[in-house]
Amino acid sequence: MVMFQSFNTTGIGSLPHTDPAEACRIILDSVDIPFWPQLPHRSFLELMVPQYSEGFPFVRIEDETIHVQHQPDEQALTVFYEAVAGNSGFPVSREYAAGLHAFIDILAGRDRRLETVKGHITGPLTFTLSLTDDQKRPIYFDDELRELSLELLKGKAAWQIEALRPYAENVLIFIDEPILSALGTSAYIGVSHEEASRMLREIVGHVKACGAIAGIHCCGKADWPLVLGSGIDVFNYDSYFFWDTLGIYPDEMKAFIENGGYIAWGVVPTTEAIREVNLRGLQEQLERGLSSLEEAGIPRDRLRRQALITPSCGAGSLNTEDTIKVFSLLKELRNRYAGG
Repeated sequence: MVMFQSFNTTGIGSLPHTDPAEACRIILDSVDIPFWPQLPHRSFLELMVPQYSEGFPFVRIEDETIHVQHQPDEQALTVFYEAVAGNSGFPVSREYAAGLHAFIDILAGRDRRLETVKGHITGPLTFTLSLTDDQKRPIYFDDELRELSLELLKGKAAWQIEALRPYAENVLIFIDEPILSALGTSAYIGVSHEEASRMLREIVGHVKACGAIAGIHCCGKADWPLVLGSGIDVFNYDSYFFWDTLGIYPDEMKAFIENGGYIAWGVVPTTEAIREVNLRGLQEQLERGLSSLEEAGIPRDRLRRQALITPSCGAGSLNTEDTIKVFSLLKELRNRYAGG
């Protein structure tokens, strides 16, 4: 069973820095569960879709644009299928993830292993609905490309788990699915609930089969039963702006907690709202969310025992000063609840 300390902290992924070592230093100084930083201002390749496209034989990146061609690189396609068949995973190179490699370099120089480290991948729905072909059609709507994308992301998760495993007792992988908040709108009317559920279940099951802890992050309001039904161990959402959305699903939330699941409350905002908030206000916002589930019948002690706290989303869109405030407040909030 997954076990974290109550109100342990971690982060979502992106930081505004361009120096990987500096970004890692801030993370290691600030959170209980260190994570590697995505650095989108360092390179286009570190945006959340390009970062996990490396090795996909259909992808073309030109002048900071990315798209899919239906005629793949045949040699690359052979290598891709061999990797899928051999279950060897798909590496993420330093060029595509300088923060990941700097993070590993730092951990390799430490004397002892950490309790838990966190990695992340872009979720299969966000990946396939964001990546388009020459006709600007999301590759989700191509059955073959959708399945191959899922295999790519499984391989990225597997490689990452093996890369991080030497440095911690546990590896936690967040599947970042911001597009979940848009499912059901007119833009994605062709996405079926059943297929979305299958894709999430498959990627979550693969992360767990590789021996890691699986979480899903969504920074908006979404179909939470769809997320909770995927088999995740950790559920992370923006509880600063959407703290009241969990109580709408009392039965599903209760079942998730009773099954040992953790809610990672994304209570520290990563928008311009960070400039106005203070510790007291964040604690009040967190208590609103917790109380909404207590009122739904979830025991107070268990709900708080199975709580983590995080920023509401990645901090990559902020400046460095606001980012430092995000992690400073996160640390202060953790200290406020420590031992409580």
